[in-house]
Amino acid sequence: MKEQDFILKKVRAHKAPTWYQNAKLGIFIHWGIYSVPAYAPKTWELGEIAPDETWFYNNPYAEWYQNSIRLKKGTSFEHHKATYGEMPYEGFIPLWQAENWNPDKWAKLFKQVHARYVVLTTKHHDGFCLWNSNYTEFNTYKQGPKRDIVAELTQAVRNNDMKMGLYYSGILDWKWSKTPITSDDMMRLTGDVSYAYADYAYNQVKELIDTYKPSVLWNDIGWPFLGEAQLPHLLNYYYMNVEDGVINDRWNDLHHDYLCKEYRAGDIGDGEPWEMTRGLGLSFGFNMNDREVLSPKNFADLFVSTVLKGGNLLINIGPKSDGSIPEEQEKALKTLGEWIDKNGEGIFDSNVEKHSYREQPDGTIYAVLKHMGKRYLYIANIPNSAKEIKVPFKKLKPLTDRKVTLQEDPIGTSIKIEDSLPIGFLLG
Repeated sequence: MKEQDFILKKVRAHKAPTWYQNAKLGIFIHWGIYSVPAYAPKTWELGEIAPDETWFYNNPYAEWYQNSIRLKKGTSFEHHKATYGEMPYEGFIPLWQAENWNPDKWAKLFKQVHARYVVLTTKHHDGFCLWNSNYTEFNTYKQGPKRDIVAELTQAVRNNDMKMGLYYSGILDWKWSKTPITSDDMMRLTGDVSYAYADYAYNQVKELIDTYKPSVLWNDIGWPFLGEAQLPHLLNYYYMNVEDGVINDRWNDLHHDYLCKEYRAGDIGDGEPWEMTRGLGLSFGFNMNDREVLSPKNFADLFVSTVLKGGNLLINIGPKSDGSIPEEQEKALKTLGEWIDKNGEGIFDSNVEKHSYREQPDGTIYAVLKHMGKRYLYIANIPNSAKEIKVPFKKLKPLTDRKVTLQEDPIGTSIKIEDSLPIGFLLG
């Protein structure tokens, strides 16, 4: 067997570690130069329409601001021209000061919400790095905030007993490629700019592994095709140096420990680990043009339904350029944390009992979670109009102090509750 084949076989034998499958909730953070203009149109969720020119000229992702203004047409371009004139994207760097950023405050908030892991964008598509990289001075240590954001947040997260993960934009780097993207196919082609860039990406990811030992290595979109031959070596190096390491599924279909679903795009794992990720609104980066976030019910439903389908929720926050978390985002996180305080006894460190997941005609879903030798029934996606929910289980003990009326019959229990938030029960 050739060495390359041996390494690839070794990489593909790796499975998601237990900590990841037990984690259930993570916090994603998109913070960068794009947090200064903080603008995108309020349009669609990813996957709602085809990724063609219509999507890219009306891109709701504020973190794609540089590409949006490179297009020379569309909502973000017109906003930029009216607000900043001919100022280039790099002109926002001195304006990103992070003057109110407190990594310990962030970490304590994430811990309060019961998150088990955090994933930070270390380099998004604009190529600006959030750590003191040896391979470029285009980073936050040398410019803008003048801080090693990755180092500071990693320490704060680990001090609060959470796993730290790092995102890296592998195939896209607009510092290297100047061609604006108007389609999904072009997105993959323009990212494959040169062997030099492939080496650069390889060296930077290896640098992140060596320096920060991230428990999650989250690559975006894909890997430079010109560097594919070295990818098995890179992933093997990661697994050898990070004992609890786990990777997502955006490595050119080479290997994954879990599948990703982003808004409406992507697949749910059929019996394998998977992760749902999205912003609290329609963007990952902070968008001052769209301050609407998930309602308490929709947020709790998203979390619980993801867990009941066997996945983790990686919910994103987009901080402002000063380092503060927008009030509406912080409030949403705390509201979910309060729901977990009262209802989350059986959520974490659990697994879904085989064949227990059911979706009822009215959209309500339920499943049994097994945790520490106990069985818990969770119900989510309860319609606002629902007057009662019927489930084929008896001897239910509510986990919440909400008003709950239970009526057993020969085939199960009818449940009446005062609101439509998800609810959990200990099964007797």
